[in-house]
Amino acid sequence: MSDIQKILIVDDEDTLRILVKAELEERGFAVDDAPDGETALQKMESVRYDLIILDIMMPGIDGMEVLRQLREKNLADKVIMLTGVNELKIARDSLELGATDFLTKPYEFKTLLACIERAMRE
Repeated sequence: MSDIQKILIVDDEDTLRILVKAELEERGFAVDDAPDGETALQKMESVRYDLIILDIMMPGIDGMEVLRQLREKNLADKVIMLTGVNELKIARDSLELGATDFLTKPYEFKTLLACIERAMRE
């Protein structure tokens, strides 16, 4: 990874989003964040991200719709979906739509980091 990797975190949980952003920036990633799907799609129109970390359950445009649109418009190659335990079927559906991986909330940061590193190698 010679270039700085650009990541977009999309999650309506402010505290989680801000903490993950800070942790990733400490590790040398360039990180943007968005509190909802609409903001995320707007950011993806002007910036090409190496990886999107995308919560499934959000008000307004949910993560599955964001995933559909970013695949349709070829806005990103790698997407890690974040899901609650009762959303595992949705998470599996997200893989069929082209998500790279998914994590079940709550998760440990080191698990997310391993997931990111795996996705970046693919």
